[in-house]
Amino acid sequence: MVTAMASGALLLTVRRSARTISGMAADSAVVQGTLDLMVLKALSLEPTHGWGIGERIHRMSGEAFRVNAGSLYVALDRLQARGLVTSAWAVTENNRRARYYRLTRAGEKRLVREQEQWRRVSAGIEMLLRASAAT
Repeated sequence: MVTAMASGALLLTVRRSARTISGMAADSAVVQGTLDLMVLKALSLEPTHGWGIGERIHRMSGEAFRVNAGSLYVALDRLQARGLVTSAWAVTENNRRARYYRLTRAGEKRLVREQEQWRRVSAGIEMLLRASAAT
């Protein structure tokens, strides 16, 4: 089954042997637009290249999420077009050229808003899940 969602889109692909959400473990519920939030959060720690962002998301999520490169770079392009992220070429610790991404001031502000919104939404979902038939 493949489901496409609107901007900030995640494609949900479910197969018997491998379940992924844009390359992320489907065992973890991912809400539309969450990839942008995860990228902004990963970049809030320090600037890094695309591969580093993917690895940081994987580590910070307790290995629950693995973002595939295609989805990650589409998200980075979208965030850059919105002025939330900027980038510049630099040399990596392995002596390779890579594009390093960093949050802009607007990106920092957006991250705060997105985190607050996520907490409200997740609290609401938690209340819904705890509701009894009497509610």
